[in-house]
Amino acid sequence: MTTLRQANSGDADPSSTKDADAAPTSHAGERFSRGMRLGFPIFLGYVPVGAAFGVLAVQLGFDVSQAVLCSATALAGAGQFIALSALKGGANAASAIVATAVVNLRYLLFSTTLAPHVRDVPAGQRAWLAFTLTDETFAVNVSDMRAGHATPTSMAGVGAIAWAGWVVGTLFGSAGAAWIGDPTRWGVDFAMPAMFSALFVALADDVRHVTVGFFSALIALALPLAAGLGVRIDPAWHVVIASMATATIASVVHRRD
Repeated sequence: MTTLRQANSGDADPSSTKDADAAPTSHAGERFSRGMRLGFPIFLGYVPVGAAFGVLAVQLGFDVSQAVLCSATALAGAGQFIALSALKGGANAASAIVATAVVNLRYLLFSTTLAPHVRDVPAGQRAWLAFTLTDETFAVNVSDMRAGHATPTSMAGVGAIAWAGWVVGTLFGSAGAAWIGDPTRWGVDFAMPAMFSALFVALADDVRHVTVGFFSALIALALPLAAGLGVRIDPAWHVVIASMATATIASVVHRRD
């Protein structure tokens, strides 16, 4: 069986990561450390955004331990901000959960893409990979797969460093909320768009990728204009609709025979 480690970027067929993780060329610790190195830029991006979440959580009435626990057990990124906004607006817990679920529906697309590559991985490790699946960890791991280097353990390392960045940032923000004040005055709201832009530039390998990314962004930006036509779409659905629409179109246009 061709493994992720053996495959090259041109003709890789990474149907399973089981053999790749068993490769004798490196120890599990080295593969995990390599994953953490790959994910370190995610750590740097998550710390300030996690800090912003910590500040907003404290302003809403959470204490430090509650804010950190939320990030440590959820790692929902934008979903956590959506939940805070819902709670701040007077919504109950059930409504906040539904709002979070909606904005994170895009992870169904990510997990469907990764599922064939981790089907032989032990359930516990698959659970960790699922828990740490975010836009950024997905992008880094898929890029590593294309290069033929990804293993379940390296992917776990990417997830671990991303999780650490989010939790550390939340701890910093919630503990220093009084000193930080309004996090937007530090430019924190630009951290995530900057990270997404950097990932797109780094991972867009050909015209097809650039075209898909362009139209996905175009749809997401155009959806708010639908309100002018009398059609109001909740902002939580914008990314989901744009992702699914663009992925569907791309799968038809670029369908492999």
